[in-house]
Amino acid sequence: MSWIVEEGSSQTILAERFRELMNDNEILKIPGAHDGMSALVAKETGFQAIYLSGAAYTASRGLPDLGMITSEEMATRAKDLVRATNLPLLVDIDTGFGGVLNVARTAKEMEEAKVAAVQIEDQNLPKKCGHLNGKTLVSQKDMMQKIKTIKDVSSNLIVIARTDAKAVEGFDKAIERAKLYIEAGADAIFPEALKSEEEFKKFSNSIDAPLLANMTEFGKTPYYKGMEFQDFGYSMIIYPVTSLRVAAKAYEKVFEGILHNDTQKEMLNEMQTREELYRTIGYYAYEDLDENIAKTILPKLDKSKKE
Repeated sequence: MSWIVEEGSSQTILAERFRELMNDNEILKIPGAHDGMSALVAKETGFQAIYLSGAAYTASRGLPDLGMITSEEMATRAKDLVRATNLPLLVDIDTGFGGVLNVARTAKEMEEAKVAAVQIEDQNLPKKCGHLNGKTLVSQKDMMQKIKTIKDVSSNLIVIARTDAKAVEGFDKAIERAKLYIEAGADAIFPEALKSEEEFKKFSNSIDAPLLANMTEFGKTPYYKGMEFQDFGYSMIIYPVTSLRVAAKAYEKVFEGILHNDTQKEMLNEMQTREELYRTIGYYAYEDLDENIAKTILPKLDKSKKE
């Protein structure tokens, strides 16, 4: 429920909760949530942490995932999600939005937004989706300095270091980079775009730190289940753009229905009802704050349709 009607946890508590979940024996599934509603539905479904993907956020703005957004924009959206859910949030901060000073600013903005953990990658700008070609990397030294800077500026933030080196420099270099990132202070490692069970296992056998797997759609990684990733030695899975892709397809379907059939009626059974919406957003708790607001009584629902 929203921060306005229910007091939220501190950034320290949320970060501690994320660390507990990350180090738990059971794999942590972290769905992507690109706005407050998707975050609330994720919480209502039972997820214990959520993920703000740079790709999903930029798409929600009608922009491509090419490093075009700012740290302040990302922190503002992150604040929305934390305020809405009071869940530990992992935020994709891309390359840190620039050099070392930009990384320092980003870390402080995320801490102020009560973000529990950040994911930073070792690509050069302009960065690209990890499952696409044409990526280039910063030096190991530069990435290590960025990690150290986050820890210096905001020691409470959990840092998950992503390396795209496997596709650019090869598997052994990816492992080498991961070990250096842990040495620099990273709390966990995210090896991007691995392609097989053998690669996932080989990586986990080489790294002594929690590992995050990316179960994105239409990418290079096969569709493994959570228990399979756990067997491979991974602690966390993100589903970064899943909810946005499903939502966008639903938008397309209902818009086509309105345009071509002159009604949305055939889609009612696929919609969240007014009652479900109000429950999700805590509508009545807000009404209770102001005695001048007439209490809402929902219209009776016709059994032949959903409201």
